[in-house]
Amino acid sequence: MLAALFVLMPNVGAQTQKGRWVAAWGSSMQGLEPNTTLTNASVRMIARSSLDGGAVRVRLENTFGTAPLLIGGAYVALRASLAGLVEGSAVRVTFNGSPTVTIPAGGTTTSDAAALPVRAGQDVAVTFWVPGAAVPVTSHSRALTTSYLTADGAGDRIAGDNREFFTRTTMAMYFLSAVDVLSDSARGAIVAFGDSITDGTCATLDAHDRWEDVMASRLQLAGRGDFGVVNEGIGGNTVTRQNLVPPPNSPPGLERFDRDVLQRSGATHVIVFEGTNDIRRGATAAQVMAGLQEIVTRLKAAGLKAIGVTVIPRHNVAPAADSTGWDAAKTAIRNAVNDWIRRRAGFDAVIDFDEVVRKAGNHDLIDPAYNCGDGIHPNPFGYLTMGRAVRLDVFK
Repeated sequence: MLAALFVLMPNVGAQTQKGRWVAAWGSSMQGLEPNTTLTNASVRMIARSSLDGGAVRVRLENTFGTAPLLIGGAYVALRASLAGLVEGSAVRVTFNGSPTVTIPAGGTTTSDAAALPVRAGQDVAVTFWVPGAAVPVTSHSRALTTSYLTADGAGDRIAGDNREFFTRTTMAMYFLSAVDVLSDSARGAIVAFGDSITDGTCATLDAHDRWEDVMASRLQLAGRGDFGVVNEGIGGNTVTRQNLVPPPNSPPGLERFDRDVLQRSGATHVIVFEGTNDIRRGATAAQVMAGLQEIVTRLKAAGLKAIGVTVIPRHNVAPAADSTGWDAAKTAIRNAVNDWIRRRAGFDAVIDFDEVVRKAGNHDLIDPAYNCGDGIHPNPFGYLTMGRAVRLDVFK
C-alpha cells in the first residue's frame, strides 16, 4: 500500500523543499511546426539546465493551436545519452494534482513540482503523451538540440526509459517552453532576448556553443552559478511589426515580451539583442529606437535590469524574392541605432558586440574569422568570442 501511495504522489517531497522557482532553461514558441502533426504519439524533449535545483517544473504551450491540446501524461528524468534516461531518475509530472491536462487553444500550463534533483549542465528529458489525432504542434523550430518522438500510433510510452520507441528525431522544440528549478541559492535568471544571433544560427547542433551558452559556462566556472541563463531568441525576430516588408514571421519582441520575459520565473536581468531584422525590413532608426525604448521602459517598470546589445554588421546583399537585402543606407541606420544604444537608450549596461566582431579595416563588415559565410551570423568561433566578451560583473 505504501508503494502504491508513492507512485501516485511522487511530488510531495518537492512541495516541501525550501527555495524559490527560477528559470533554468527556456525556448520561445514561434509558430506551428511546418508540415508536422502528432497522432497518438509520445514526445521526449531535451532541455539543458543552467542551474542546480532540488526539483523541477515545466511549462507547456499551445500558443498557436486552434483547438484544445490534451496531454495524456508526462514524466521528467535526467537524460543519459540520445533518447536514453538515467536509470531510476524518471518522475511523474502532475498538473494541479492530475496526471493529465488540457491546454486551451492559445493557452499555457505550468506543472506542479516534480522531485527531480538536477545540476547545472545536466540534460532534463521531458516526456509526454499526445493522444489526439493530427494535432498541430506549437514549436520553436530551430532549438539546435536533438529531441525524440515515437512513431504516430505508438501511444503512451512515457513511463520509464523506453528509448527503443523514440525512433524519430527533431531539432525543434515541441510545446515545451520553460524548465524551472527549485533553488535555495539562485539569485535570479538572465534572459537573452533576441533574434537568430541569440537563437544560434550557424552554431553547432547539440554543441551548446551559442554566445549565451559560453556566457553561462563562464558564470559556472567563475563560481557564479547562482544565475540561470535562458535563451529567448527567435530566428528573424523583430522588435516591432508596423510597416515592415516582408512582415515579421514570428511574434515581434514587443508582442512576446510579457510571455518570454516577464513570465520567466525569477528573471532579474534581460539582455536585449534585436533590431537588425527591423532594419533589413525597412524600419527607420526612429522606429527601432522607439521599440527598444519601450522595452527598456517596461523592464525598468518590472524592476528588471536592462542590458542592451549593439547591432552587429551585415554585409551588403542585393534584394531577392524573399529578402529586401542590405545596403549602405541600412548600415547608416544600424550605426545610428548603435550610437543611441551606447549613449542615450538608458540601458543599465551595454554589451558592444558590434565592436567585438567587426572587421578591423572596415567596421561595416563582420571580421572574416567570425563570419559563418552569410555576412549576417557569427560562426562558432564568433559566438565563442562574443560569449567571452560579456563582462560578468554586469550581473549583480
